[in-house]
Amino acid sequence: MLIIAHRGASAEAPENTLTAIGRAIDAQADGIEIDIYQVDGEIFVFHDRYLERLTAHPGRLQDLTAGQIRTLKVFGQQPVPTLEEVLTFINGQCMLNIEIKGEVDPDKLCHMLDLALNRYHFQQPQLIVSSFNHHWLKHMKSQCPWLQLGALSANCMLDYAAFATALNAYSVHACVDFVNQQLVDDAHQRGMPIYVYTVDQAQDIEWLKKMGVDGIFTNHPQYARNVLSGLPVSQNEMLWHH
Repeated sequence: MLIIAHRGASAEAPENTLTAIGRAIDAQADGIEIDIYQVDGEIFVFHDRYLERLTAHPGRLQDLTAGQIRTLKVFGQQPVPTLEEVLTFINGQCMLNIEIKGEVDPDKLCHMLDLALNRYHFQQPQLIVSSFNHHWLKHMKSQCPWLQLGALSANCMLDYAAFATALNAYSVHACVDFVNQQLVDDAHQRGMPIYVYTVDQAQDIEWLKKMGVDGIFTNHPQYARNVLSGLPVSQNEMLWHH
């Protein structure tokens, strides 16, 4: 079962920052998941529409200039990176799942993906683009046919993973609250791996492994690795970075 660091190792360092990504690489995560918005012509790695939780700044991310975003500090500590800075930093060392949180220019994102392949040592199988907005994913696929899509859902649909087949997706990304054996089996019957978010508890990790889930998004990749390896773990390891 793959371990994908959710916003980097976000239990240990400020989420979606190069520090959190570095911690995930140090923990030998199989992949890293990040979130992107395009603002003022630049693609930034940031999760929230609003700024307050992460930066103690009022208002919306989209209302700032690129210059203003570069002055922000996540949890007062780390700058907000651009997508290209993240690609440079990871440099093909592991899989990267890019989740589109706000509308981005498909041509701009395709250019970044081309840079990932041609300049930053990624291979096509290492790159997944996901979103809850399946219209954006469909558009991305039309612009970049080789792209692997991760079809995100917070539901357990009546027809299980059919929504991912309709998108010609590579993988199904399902919420831990609603995943069940039927969804896992249906994804596999359709030839798609299923990755589950966001999984931080040992009991859930073990349960999903038994169910045949192919990967988990976790805030604490080292803890998840220890659980999967059968090492003794304590809840103290799950103390969150604040």
